Amino acid sequence: MAEISLNRLPQTAPAKRSFFTWLVGAESKFQAKDAVQGYLFALPWILGLIIFIAGPMLASLYFSFTEYSVLDSPTWVGLDNYHKAFMGDDLFYTSLGRTFYYAILVVPLTLAGSLLLALLLNQRLFGRNIYRTLFFIPHLTPEVAMAVIWLWLLDPHLGPFNYVLKSIGLPEFPFLTDRDTVIPSLALIAFWAGVGGNRMLIFLAGLQGVPNDLYEAADIDGASVWSKFRHVTLPMISPTMLFNLILGIIGAMKVFNIAFVATRGGPAYGSWFFALHIYQQAFEFYRLGYGSALAWIFAIVLIVFTLVNLRISNRWVFYQGES
Repeated sequence: MAEISLNRLPQTAPAKRSFFTWLVGAESKFQAKDAVQGYLFALPWILGLIIFIAGPMLASLYFSFTEYSVLDSPTWVGLDNYHKAFMGDDLFYTSLGRTFYYAILVVPLTLAGSLLLALLLNQRLFGRNIYRTLFFIPHLTPEVAMAVIWLWLLDPHLGPFNYVLKSIGLPEFPFLTDRDTVIPSLALIAFWAGVGGNRMLIFLAGLQGVPNDLYEAADIDGASVWSKFRHVTLPMISPTMLFNLILGIIGAMKVFNIAFVATRGGPAYGSWFFALHIYQQAFEFYRLGYGSALAWIFAIVLIVFTLVNLRISNRWVFYQGES
């Protein structure tokens, strides 16, 4: 029997892709149908992203280079708004400094407290789910309602905290009425609301992902509780710690609701955070162009902090599977 040369067999030409299949990233009409269905299901989210997030962001970027007061048409002024922020705004650096001070107080305390709570609630305790719910409930309280309640609790004359201090012979403490104590007092409120919130749940998920084999091997080696925590638990949940750290910094830096409701930035600008400054310029003085410039400066600051954290995380974050 004569051998058939493979070169003589008819070659099937690849099917030509239509413009529609190329547009949706499919190889055939059947794949294009599935792709279209996927895009239809994602369409509400895509429209929401474009209309409510991407669109306003691009508009604010344009307005940051203009003088815009809502009632008049925007007038192009170039970098004047940015020059004014850095060189001609008396509250720019002070509000940014107070925001940093607040974040330095809140982030480490909340991070450590959330980790400690997660460690306790990860133990095999009776009614563990009830405890988890009780610690998470304060996080569900709306920030406005929480600020109003704490405003009464910390009242210098009628608040329960100062009532207890007076009953044991101590002087009243000016929690929210003194510019030197207002930011620590707001940090205390944020700690109460955030220590048992999302960060605690994220730490719980990270702790439950640590393999028990590592703890068993540590027990065989005679490791103490502290040694297991330091050499097993912390390295294994370090990616979770990095994630919570970044979220914590962003959340603390954009503090607004608590200060706006409880102190209105006072007393004597003692709690005048950067977000309050943006709000005042944009929505009280109707300087939307300058407010947009402040918002973009703030966004760049947050991006820089995030990139720095990611850059230095290689020194202390351990990822499973890496050699």
